[in-house]
Amino acid sequence: MSELQAAFGSDSATTARIAAQNDSFRRPLGCAAMWEGQLLRGRAVSTPGFREFTETEQSALIRGVIGFEAFDEGNDPWGLHDFGIVAAGDARIFWKMDLYDPDYCFCVDHEAAAHPRQVRRVLTLYLPLEH
Repeated sequence: MSELQAAFGSDSATTARIAAQNDSFRRPLGCAAMWEGQLLRGRAVSTPGFREFTETEQSALIRGVIGFEAFDEGNDPWGLHDFGIVAAGDARIFWKMDLYDPDYCFCVDHEAAAHPRQVRRVLTLYLPLEH
């Protein structure tokens, strides 16, 4: 558990559950994503800046997002596996996972985020300058 988690009292079991779901959603880019037999609903999107890369660069970056495992205190202080930085050649992107209610209107709280039926994930691929 990180210092931030300890300071704000995050339940480590709930955090681990959300992180596992986020990983399960990210790896297939949200397409038919499953976690413990439950469908993880959501969508993957990219920004105009990401779409300006060539198809070859996009493919390399997407493979980096799918295979991302370099979580540490610096990029994942809450332990949720909801952010990463990927590079392929000279191309560099950020990816992030946002969690919303089923209508995509409001962000959900920590407890609701652990329950697949109560959350919709949005995985965004974007340039650092678009942050």
